[in-house]
Amino acid sequence: QVQVVESGGGLVQAGGSLRLSCVASGSIFTINAMGWYRQAPGKQRELVASITRGATTNYADSVKGRFTIFMGNAKTTVYLQMNSLRPDDTAVYYCNVNTFSGAAYWGQGTQVTVSS
Repeated sequence: QVQVVESGGGLVQAGGSLRLSCVASGSIFTINAMGWYRQAPGKQRELVASITRGATTNYADSVKGRFTIFMGNAKTTVYLQMNSLRPDDTAVYYCNVNTFSGAAYWGQGTQVTVSS
């Protein structure tokens, strides 16, 4: 089992920045990759960015060049640095942890609101 806790959401003006943090605990030796998803009202949850233990990253086209995902040294923490935020980035952001066995764990979500 892996427990996932996010933090760092909030309210920011368009053009501003926020950094989200996610800490995984429990069976951390099983972690293969971590990532961030978001879900806006009335929309499906979508991948924002992901990173593997080997530091391979993947980004949604809508955030390329604005968001950066990176892991802490212990590979149990993942961060999402969000710059040049836009109103359409407003959503609940969820941290996702995938294990080598294929299991997926989710955090409770953190709200990001970007005002125009």
